[in-house]
Amino acid sequence: MYSPRAVAAVLGMSVARLRSYLRAGVVTPTRNEKGEMRFSFEDLLLLRKAEGLVQQRIPARHVRDAIRKMRDGLPAGTSVHQVALSGEGQRVIADDGHRRWYPDSGQTVFDFQGPLPDKGGAAVTSLANARAAASLAVERDPPLAARDLFKRGCLLETTSPDEACQAYRAALELEPELADAHVNLGRLLHEVGDVYAALVHYRAALSLRPGDTTAAFNVGVALEDLGATLDAVTAYRRALECDPRNPDAHYNLARLLEQNGKPDLAVRHLLLYRQLTKKR
Repeated sequence: MYSPRAVAAVLGMSVARLRSYLRAGVVTPTRNEKGEMRFSFEDLLLLRKAEGLVQQRIPARHVRDAIRKMRDGLPAGTSVHQVALSGEGQRVIADDGHRRWYPDSGQTVFDFQGPLPDKGGAAVTSLANARAAASLAVERDPPLAARDLFKRGCLLETTSPDEACQAYRAALELEPELADAHVNLGRLLHEVGDVYAALVHYRAALSLRPGDTTAAFNVGVALEDLGATLDAVTAYRRALECDPRNPDAHYNLARLLEQNGKPDLAVRHLLLYRQLTKKR
């Protein structure tokens, strides 16, 4: 679950824009025991779709209204996250795989670009339409599965980190529970200095896979970078609970314990670090 600040950081939107989506009922976050607002990962995906439509120069008001009406009009058992959204002019089009419609009016969108019969009953298609159909045929190749997108991201990391991030995000859109994609995306974001967004993905991975020592360790590094050293100590300890033989976690924990005035504990972890690295 993510705070409003985390959502704004991950999606690169202002808090004011986030509030406008809340007022319009685009997402309905929950509240924790302290009364603090918390968003689900599915909320993040929907808000990301909304921001993508705004970037297509569709007025934000139209986007908010369309998503709210679409949500209200979906049949029982259908999730808003199962509906693809695209733009046409200044309007939003929804597509659930069975039909396409304008959410603001409920009107079905028909495809009038298909071939028309000639007088002899044969189909007649213009050259322009034929080229467009060929282009669409390429675009409509079977979509990659989440795991395939994840593998693509792994291959692109060293040569094109931006494309790797896109692949990981696409994988998570299909499978939000893919912990490895959260870890890798978080690391790439961390490397370019987007520490808060990285932390969100590390924590998502850790919530999905509580025994993931890499995710726990990366949470500690991110918290250190954000100046939250006490929380980082907790994260490194959790990493060691997952894997007591993690030398980097021992080293970082020793360093922080020394800084926090606990030299006896620091020495213990430093000795463990040295023992583990000697055996490598």
